[in-house]
Amino acid sequence: MQQENNSRRNFVKFTALGSLLTIGSPAALLAATTNDTNGKIKLEKGQVILFQGDSITDAGRDKNNKDANSTAALGNGYAYLAAAALLQAHADKNLTIYNRGISGNKIPDLASRWQADCLNLKPDVLSIFIGVNDFWHTLTSGYKGTISNYTDGFKKLLDDTKKSLPNVQLIIGEPFGVTGIKAVTASWYPAFDEYRASAKAIAEAYGATFIPCQKVFDAAQKEAPGSYWTGDGVHPTIAGAELMAHAWLKAVK
Repeated sequence: MQQENNSRRNFVKFTALGSLLTIGSPAALLAATTNDTNGKIKLEKGQVILFQGDSITDAGRDKNNKDANSTAALGNGYAYLAAAALLQAHADKNLTIYNRGISGNKIPDLASRWQADCLNLKPDVLSIFIGVNDFWHTLTSGYKGTISNYTDGFKKLLDDTKKSLPNVQLIIGEPFGVTGIKAVTASWYPAFDEYRASAKAIAEAYGATFIPCQKVFDAAQKEAPGSYWTGDGVHPTIAGAELMAHAWLKAVK
């Protein structure tokens, strides 16, 4: 009887997460992510998961709330949606999930707060989406950073992380833009593509799972126009946040 109950619980858990990954997901999205990320991150009981990045991760979270597994602290974007799915599907694992994304951040901003907002939290799974502002702000805010600054700074961040947390499992999200939607114009290219390529190369070099966000958003536009998925070419709508959460969740088993 105990074995039967365990099997039933495992089946319910599997089907619950499966439904979150497939119901309402464009077929193009599933095809875009299946081979890239499927099941590379293994979750264990009691693990800490940390989402890091800029406004795409921040998503309006309450920065005065430092609690784990808190709706206010997780914001209203992909990190919240992914966390909700994980906490529901893995209720037996007692996961601790934080969001420490901050709007406007670039690699140097992450570096300046890394000890407090990453290393001190001792994540077992660390997810980083960063890079859009590292390029975008060179066009709009007088930022003088270069692709070399982004690449070298990102590697230094991961070197420091691996030194303190040698067993951490890494997830790196691709910087993305939906061209023709407000902020993202032809002036972004081809320079912005270098940041995308850098993030992918860094993920490969550090054994991180890479989330191909550009591929995801490109595929989604076969189902609905870009303005359906992002309001300004960078920040996801509700539907866009769900796209990102689906892509993120496919990395986890």
